[in-house]
Amino acid sequence: MHLDAQKIDILQDYLRRRGWLDTEEIISSVEKPGEGNMNYTLRVTTPNRTLIVKQSRDYVEKYPTIPAPANRAVIEGRFYQKTQPIPMLASYMPQLLGADDENNILVLQDLGDSSDYTFLYQPGQLLNESDTLALTEYLSELHHQFSVEAPDPIFANHDMRALNHEHIFNYPFLEDNGFDLNTIQPGLQKLAMPYKQDAKLKMIVEQLGEIYLSESQLYRGGVAAPKTLLHGDYYPGSWLQTTVNQESSIKIIDPEFCFYGPPEFDLGVMIAHLMMAQQPLSTLNAILSDYEKPAGFDDTLRQQFTGVEIMRRLIGLAQLPLSLSLEQKQSLLTEARHMLQ
Repeated sequence: MHLDAQKIDILQDYLRRRGWLDTEEIISSVEKPGEGNMNYTLRVTTPNRTLIVKQSRDYVEKYPTIPAPANRAVIEGRFYQKTQPIPMLASYMPQLLGADDENNILVLQDLGDSSDYTFLYQPGQLLNESDTLALTEYLSELHHQFSVEAPDPIFANHDMRALNHEHIFNYPFLEDNGFDLNTIQPGLQKLAMPYKQDAKLKMIVEQLGEIYLSESQLYRGGVAAPKTLLHGDYYPGSWLQTTVNQESSIKIIDPEFCFYGPPEFDLGVMIAHLMMAQQPLSTLNAILSDYEKPAGFDDTLRQQFTGVEIMRRLIGLAQLPLSLSLEQKQSLLTEARHMLQ
């Protein structure tokens, strides 16, 4: 089954055969719910309801020349199944209504009128206190509910981690990777080059990448520590601002990069993006204070993950809709380099 918004009859027949539409239920319209990066996603409307139907393919939807694990939707579905029995976590995520592992398709609750939090990257946009607390509490709950010494092998997610590893810990630091950063912003290539040529930095980043990929027991301060279930891509593009019955709330989506690993990674990525979004220090401090750290949490490791995430977003392929000057990017890169001592 290959989802295609132009072939409504085929889609309707498929959804009926799977039991996700009633036998007489007719699709009124099909549309894209937003500009997704990784997957082919549709909002299916019938006279009774709306559904989100998502398919992962063997490439990145936004960049078809970039290969990606085709079964990532299957992993995402497992994450929803794992977390939905926890009321607090379930309240922050769409309900999983169906999964077709063979065709890498998920059917999810439609969260209605919504937009992601990438608006935070624009000047003057601030994350309010209630959303800051909600995002922090979600991460705390996830990391505490699923902290184990023997992780569920379903969530090894090797292929997606390998893809992420390449774009976080390797590609951005190659001197000649074929990506001219001046096409993003004139002068950015020159700004990036000292970091691409910093042998000590690259060694630290390589070691950090090994921690990210590691299947072995984690050790913090020389003491064995349990791994936790991670969202794996906890940034503003995975946070939705939704409105239902004139009430707004925040939702968490797209856990396809999930895996069992160091909780410092999720929190590090979150802090990195809020720094790039120029959020006030008070917001960052509130998160670091309110987040309930699992036993043995290593803030040095968290800072290192923050630093490498800033660097890969500024000098790597996975660019963000930032409105930062070269001077602001230089300041962030300098701070990120300091974190990676």
